[in-house]
Amino acid sequence: MAGSRRRRRGRARVPQQGAEPLPPEDTALSSREVTTVEMPSKNTCPASASTSPPLSGPHVCADLVDSLLHEILLHEIIALFNSFHDFLAFIGTCHSWRTAVSTFPSAHTFSFPPLHFKPDGSYVHPHNGDIKPILLSNCKWQLSDPTKKDLSLVCSVPENSPNTMHYLGCSYGYLIFSYKEHCLLVDVYTGTKVNPPKLPASNQLGYFCGIGILTAPLISPNSRLLLFSRASMFEWQVGTNFWSEHPLDIGRERIYQIVSFKDDIFVIDAFLRLHTIHLSPQFSMREVVIQWEFLPINSWLVVCGDMLLMVVQSLSSSESDVLFNSTFKVYRLNFSIEPAKWVKLEKLENHALFVSLDRRDPTFCCISPERWGGKSNCIYFARLSDDPDETWTAVELGQPVQKRTVHPMFYGRASPPDCGLLSNLWVFPSLIYGSGQ
Repeated sequence: MAGSRRRRRGRARVPQQGAEPLPPEDTALSSREVTTVEMPSKNTCPASASTSPPLSGPHVCADLVDSLLHEILLHEIIALFNSFHDFLAFIGTCHSWRTAVSTFPSAHTFSFPPLHFKPDGSYVHPHNGDIKPILLSNCKWQLSDPTKKDLSLVCSVPENSPNTMHYLGCSYGYLIFSYKEHCLLVDVYTGTKVNPPKLPASNQLGYFCGIGILTAPLISPNSRLLLFSRASMFEWQVGTNFWSEHPLDIGRERIYQIVSFKDDIFVIDAFLRLHTIHLSPQFSMREVVIQWEFLPINSWLVVCGDMLLMVVQSLSSSESDVLFNSTFKVYRLNFSIEPAKWVKLEKLENHALFVSLDRRDPTFCCISPERWGGKSNCIYFARLSDDPDETWTAVELGQPVQKRTVHPMFYGRASPPDCGLLSNLWVFPSLIYGSGQ
């Protein structure tokens, strides 16, 4: 009996003194509106007290030295996470464990899936006319967890934000907007915002469908925000009060996608040319010479561990010529030979990929998706669909997919059809990268 009582006490949750109380079970993604503030505070993110392993208790935190905690974190605890809720339960245990989040590996290789981001209301199909800005006063979205489909979180842009903005992408849990000289970062999970300094007046980011990315989590000491127009890259080192402008020597072709891979920044342009960008000791941009054995119509770059992958959509018409079938293939870029070469992968083995049709949105790789009810060798698309109940689609690698399942999106060299829109996407909240500490 005494041992039983001790075990029960070991499982008890004691919130840190001065912190917000932990919410009831499974309410971390309940339907609610987020109250926003100017900058993220230390207690802005909710934490769930459910489904966490019996590793909590103040005495546990006190007894673990930093090096041991780091070792356990990297090799034991992360492997137990099956959902974002498990992650929330972990960081809600005590201050030491919450602080240790900053040592997490890249979210590209987590064993639980990203959250699904869906703009409020039905999806607005891509337009073919002029690129129009978004009215942020109407900008709300819903976050849902693929592992707990009955739970969701409703967020919105802060009320005192500029109303008219162009969407430039999503990076490290922040939506990136700009309009003329103004730039705005909005945390997708807390709704809080960051206001970078004013941009140069002639940036042309909105007029030519710009794209943006953070080079590291916003709280990292060397984090930079990079915004690309046709002619220039604008660089803001977080914490400074100015932008640096770097001309791009790529024939004024639009940058379609940007990824960070092995401490390098890779961008792909309208001609599917791949370039590497280095920011120090000074800005430089170099084209990666690649041997092509196929011509991709629609493609997405995905970082998967130590591999740079390209997901390619190929189309073939049916006999009736009414429906179009898609087949998705995946290639790995082999850097060990010159020129580099895209090598086809027959299977993704025990991995799943998460892709948004808008190439300005982040892509992710998840290991062992069966742990949370997913399926290996599949590509999960944040779906462009009129059906509110079908927010994403799982496509098995190499299997034919009908047009109505994943709409093909052709990219012209002028303006791709998804410019100026905020659509369905996958995202890891910023606190995954340590900003919640």
